[in-house]
Amino acid sequence: MILQTEFTLRPRRRGMHLVTDEIAAQLPELPETGVLHLFLQHTSAALTLNENADPDVRCDLEAVFDRLVREREPYYTHTLEGDDDMPAHAKSTLTGASLMIPVTRRRLNLGTWQGIYLCEFRNGARGRRIVATVIG
Repeated sequence: MILQTEFTLRPRRRGMHLVTDEIAAQLPELPETGVLHLFLQHTSAALTLNENADPDVRCDLEAVFDRLVREREPYYTHTLEGDDDMPAHAKSTLTGASLMIPVTRRRLNLGTWQGIYLCEFRNGARGRRIVATVIG
């Protein structure tokens, strides 16, 4: 069985956002066992798995990314879409646009402290499109 659905996450400000529940609410009925593939259809945001309990982790990760990839670097040539655009592309490449999550007993088999993050790297971004494919 392969099921696929597409949906849009609600718009968010720049930062790391826990979106596990929002994504789970959009999924079809999950199989007894299988895998969920999530694909983000954007080049200036990302998906990742990380700490789902302490919101300080999300703040710290945003600070790490902002320090690793700074805005307004003199060597950027892609600058027409604003100071945050080229850094957003670089951060997205470092993080990735997709996730694979096992499905066990009709549930996402995440670790105790794991949650799905939308890493929003742009200021004032619109809702982000996700393609979710369930195989099982």
